[in-house]
Amino acid sequence: MLDERAKRHRARIVEAVKASGTGLIDIFGVGPIIAATLIGYTGDVARFPTAGHYAAYNGTAPVEFSSSGRTVHRLSRRGNRTLNHALHMIAVTQIRFAHSEGRAYYDRKIADGKTSREARRALKRQISDRVYRQLRADLGSK
Repeated sequence: MLDERAKRHRARIVEAVKASGTGLIDIFGVGPIIAATLIGYTGDVARFPTAGHYAAYNGTAPVEFSSSGRTVHRLSRRGNRTLNHALHMIAVTQIRFAHSEGRAYYDRKIADGKTSREARRALKRQISDRVYRQLRADLGSK
């Protein structure tokens, strides 16, 4: 019974995302469930004037931590954790596939001397910016 209910809910979500006409599903690693999560938890994207504001909202904007003349950027624990998790899932999916542009960006960061966690964090910010641009584009096309 629960499996049938889950299938019906998934089908409704897929239909709703297709009816919204969003271009989010064109981003590598974004399926209908992740797209619905991004749309639902973002709400009206017009309330974010810049991609930086959106990144602060979803927790992908780095937080500066300075001590004894040294500046380090750390992971932000603020923001909407559900949105952050959705962006994390996109990043992990892109890293997993060698042909994705997210994997190329991740490999460039590793080559620049970043740790894997720092490279993944940077990729999440890039994905956040891309999601923001796509949501703004979707808003303009309505």
